[in-house]
Amino acid sequence: MSHRIIKPGLMTSIQDLGRKGFQQHGVIVSGAMDGYSLRMANMLVGNDEGEAALEITLMGPTIKMEKDCLISITGANLSPAIDNQAAPMWKPIHVKAGSILRFEGCKSGCRAYLSVAGGYAIPEVLDSKSTYLRAGIGGYMGRTLKAGDILACNEPPRMMDRWELKGSFSYPKWFVNEREFMPARNPLIRFIDGSQYEHFTNYGKLRFIEGSFKVSNQSDRMGYRLSGPALECQSHEELLSEAVTNGSIQVPPDGNPIILLADRQTTGGYPKIAQVISVDLPIIAQVKPGESIQFSRVTLREAECLYLHKEQQMKEWKASISLALHNWHIY
Repeated sequence: MSHRIIKPGLMTSIQDLGRKGFQQHGVIVSGAMDGYSLRMANMLVGNDEGEAALEITLMGPTIKMEKDCLISITGANLSPAIDNQAAPMWKPIHVKAGSILRFEGCKSGCRAYLSVAGGYAIPEVLDSKSTYLRAGIGGYMGRTLKAGDILACNEPPRMMDRWELKGSFSYPKWFVNEREFMPARNPLIRFIDGSQYEHFTNYGKLRFIEGSFKVSNQSDRMGYRLSGPALECQSHEELLSEAVTNGSIQVPPDGNPIILLADRQTTGGYPKIAQVISVDLPIIAQVKPGESIQFSRVTLREAECLYLHKEQQMKEWKASISLALHNWHIY
């Protein structure tokens, strides 16, 4: 079973939940920008939550499904279509061999995730299938996909019955509510204080909380550069480099913050005014360059409670989806 890439799209790569445990050696984590959408895509086809999938940015690929397969598409709405018929999102789709999946334009969000039952047959590098683009390791030959690439797929965790499709694809009536995962326009991003929060002037802190920031066109998987009110430090002393993490917000001398994301470096030397809370990192991943965000301060306790509540929701979704898949006709 395999997927043949006819057109690669703007930026399509293999990503899982990241390459963890090697930052002390200078190896970055990488992984999906929107972890919740990736996990949900895998749940919908019966995979382990952390299985690798295709992360598709803004302009999607064209893919030929060379054998019958079960797929799901979550995250950004890039107008997926199978054999020129609109394909549903946030539910499993049984696709007939020879069908062509394409994405016809971005309606909302920034990154979509395509998962296949069984996962892609990609070897792990340092315990992960994620593509580390700058180093050229992991994923499919360490790079984004190109026309002509053939992605082999593993056998699905449950064998599909020999059921004849009447058309190119079929899907159940049930679905996951995308409003649980996709942000509204100009979202409010919650943060806890960064390591150097107190290094900033009171006016700088106020501008950070009350201001609106636009995502620069110079943004990528490594980080989002923001333009808006300049944030002032009380002093401009050089700092020793220290570890950074997903969502660390650094402020370079020009005062314009940078949100470090999936392909961030392992250390940074700019003062960090804030740390985006875990549950809001996927929201940032769906904000396109040119769109705006605002920030809201929360306590560590609030951030922990929000995280635990979201994980409980994911656990409940997983149980419900597993039961629904067992009751669907292809299993």
